[in-house]
Amino acid sequence: MTMREPNEMLLADLLRIRAEQKPDFDVLTFEHLSLDGENTPDEVRTYADLATNANRIADALVQLGLQRGDCFGLMMRNHPEYVETMAAASITGCVFVPIDPRSKGDKLAYFLQNSECRGIVCADYCLPAVTDVRDDLPALEWILALDTGGEGGPMEESLLAGTRSLREVLARSVATVDVRLEDPNDPLQIIFTSGTTGNPKGVVMGNIRFGAFAMLGMLFGYTEEDRPYTGLSLTHGNAQAVTLGPSLSLGLRGVLSRRFTKSKLFDVCRRHGCTTFSLLGGMATAIYSEPAKPDDGDNPVRQVASAGMPGAIWESFEQRFNLNIFEWYGAVEGGLAYKPVGEGPVGSFGKPGPDLDMKILDEDDVECPAGVMGEICSRPAAGGSAEVEYYKNPKASSDKTRGGWLRSGDMGYRNENGWLFFGYRKGGGIRHNGDFVNTSFVEKVIAEQVNIVDVFVYGVDPASGAPGEKDVVAAIVAADSEAFSAADLFTACRAGLEGNFVPSYLQLVDEIPKTASEKPQQRFLLEQFSIDAANVFTEGAR
Repeated sequence: MTMREPNEMLLADLLRIRAEQKPDFDVLTFEHLSLDGENTPDEVRTYADLATNANRIADALVQLGLQRGDCFGLMMRNHPEYVETMAAASITGCVFVPIDPRSKGDKLAYFLQNSECRGIVCADYCLPAVTDVRDDLPALEWILALDTGGEGGPMEESLLAGTRSLREVLARSVATVDVRLEDPNDPLQIIFTSGTTGNPKGVVMGNIRFGAFAMLGMLFGYTEEDRPYTGLSLTHGNAQAVTLGPSLSLGLRGVLSRRFTKSKLFDVCRRHGCTTFSLLGGMATAIYSEPAKPDDGDNPVRQVASAGMPGAIWESFEQRFNLNIFEWYGAVEGGLAYKPVGEGPVGSFGKPGPDLDMKILDEDDVECPAGVMGEICSRPAAGGSAEVEYYKNPKASSDKTRGGWLRSGDMGYRNENGWLFFGYRKGGGIRHNGDFVNTSFVEKVIAEQVNIVDVFVYGVDPASGAPGEKDVVAAIVAADSEAFSAADLFTACRAGLEGNFVPSYLQLVDEIPKTASEKPQQRFLLEQFSIDAANVFTEGAR
């Protein structure tokens, strides 16, 4: 085998290089304020810690018989061991498959089976779900389970057949495992799409792609004084790209939470001096719907790396929390555009960089005029075709890049000056009485009302039966459901919205189901929706 020079763009090499250069630098803090009010201490990892633990896990993977290119599942919340297992995959040349820790049943089995996982590294609270599907997965040879100290309850013996403790693996001293990675383009992970329009597809991402996340840190304008924060799951590309990758590569002392907690967001930032955090569109509305506090603007955050800030609350969000929005657009398959602070119009997600050609195309692949909605598509500016690899699905890969363009599945438009705007997910727009409904305006008005803690607006088949039309539904979470008044909320909507934007229905729910990336899962709300349901209200009916 030809000797390969160490490359900081590769996670395996990066950690070993940094462990030599700055072994004691506390590069990652896994905070516990949002978890349990700091009843347990934060978990801190230096470069030396990460490199040592990654090597121990890599040794275990080798002992379990994994070869270069073999896949295994990685299923846990944002624990330090998640990052260490990622690095172990890079060392061994294996491929990890991030799995939302809430997954269970057929969905979990699909992820593991579709990616041909030979084993899984998971937290103890995921063991019951893994155990339930194990008999249906003959290819799943082993389980490495992380004892979280009681978060998932005791690790029952009945769940442990053929299971090995990750804590025991990390307690061993082992020889240095040679980095088996040969080509920077070799796969590091398979990230599944959300599956909004069909079965989720596994996007194969190379080792070099993770290294490129450091470049995004420079794009966002991070400096050595910055301390990035995220509560997004590491199973999602955003958390890896906006926080983890830049922190490790640039030495930025990143902070991560086990899960996103909107009520503790700014408390965490104050506690750790975080200057920037990542945000997805659905999260912004949830944060904005929190009751206003006198100290909302008293925080160390200077900038939010936002992907999907609703235009309706953009400026109000900046003013209330005393920060700036850096808006960007991207998908795990590719395509990148951004709007730096102070440039371009509010509501735009920006323009592509010089190396990318991004256009709004109609169904015939003709570029749409300014102001006309079409599909957001991209390809290399230097020529050639966009490339996407869905795991063992060449047809889907080919369809995604038909004609050389990466088909995002997102609808949008550009203005006369070339600034790009997101419209809606293809097939998911809401047109009511002939008007396209901007859901962000509806959500803003509702979020600003007393007693509302979360809201998501979507469309259902219209009572009129009009083709191409939808009725507007506002799914609402109330702080006190007993005190919820549908009549008062309809009155507020009438006062703050044009007539066609007023929801046809209010759907009161305990919570809005969301993905690991905090995207509302419309299909579950649709399944629960019925015009006759006790939790569904129409104007004037009740």
